[in-house]
Amino acid sequence: MKLVSYLHPTRNTPRVGLFIDNTIIDLAEAHVLAKATASMNLDALPSDMVELLRLGDAALQDARQVLAWHAGADSAAVRHDATSVTLCSPVVRPTSMRDGYAFRQHVEAARRNRGLEMIPEFDQIPIFYFTNHQAVYGPGDIPVRELHLDKLDFELECAIVIGKQGRNISAAQADEYIAGYMVMNDWSARTLQMEEMKLNLGPAKGKDFATSLGPWLVTRDELAQWKIDTPVGEKYDLEMATIINGTKVSVGNVKDMTWTFAQIIERASYGVTLYPGDVIGSGTCGTGCFLELNGSKVYDPAWWLKVGDVVECSIDGLGTLTNTVVLETV
Repeated sequence: MKLVSYLHPTRNTPRVGLFIDNTIIDLAEAHVLAKATASMNLDALPSDMVELLRLGDAALQDARQVLAWHAGADSAAVRHDATSVTLCSPVVRPTSMRDGYAFRQHVEAARRNRGLEMIPEFDQIPIFYFTNHQAVYGPGDIPVRELHLDKLDFELECAIVIGKQGRNISAAQADEYIAGYMVMNDWSARTLQMEEMKLNLGPAKGKDFATSLGPWLVTRDELAQWKIDTPVGEKYDLEMATIINGTKVSVGNVKDMTWTFAQIIERASYGVTLYPGDVIGSGTCGTGCFLELNGSKVYDPAWWLKVGDVVECSIDGLGTLTNTVVLETV
């Protein structure tokens, strides 16, 4: 399934929908209609993504029943053309958001460009940091301020959403805690980031203004044809790319993650409870940002984002997340 959060012109808050052939089926409203002809686990489904995930497998099973019902029913009353609504981040307000550092190519290149050797701890710890889960965007405009525009960068990533609560989760079982996958763009203001990282507290103001997720949340079952089983969790053979103003600047593949999401979940859940709606990013893929590309002299003079630029981040099977940089003036 492809699950979305969308905003209809006649509604004040985002609602969960099923994305099918450029059509959005309102999940909660369709569930009411489908109950008349299909056996359901639950009396009702919520209109919020996190609340839906908190109901667990029973809710996702009902969503699949709605999907099957739609194929043979008159669903016009709960159906919207995708062009008539606004897509939000699939998880509008994640319960938390971590970002990993899982692609060796990106880490090696970024360190080499700074004259540094590859750090041995990369192979010992699936590291991550916390980012601002209250500054999440879906497709559309990304508002930035003047300081962000000093070396503004994109970062092409894949992200997962946790689908059930767990603590001290082993890598062998961690994939069962993943509700689905999304495209992620971890926007970065590099001058701010480099200044603050000199103080050894990690990225903060250089990262906290925006993260894009979307365009939809794709459940694991829909990605089965691309799955690669490994002793430390699932990988997926999904090509990644970024196109900026019509020019392709990045190409990668989700399968090139050195650390699997299962391993990252094991690390993140050690002594800590993960909750439905938590988002975890992969980290930037190789060639997946201007910091790496400029440092490797792919672009000389250096290329950084500016107001009006259109950034399209794509992953096979997960769709294309399109954003436009706009200046926030208030």
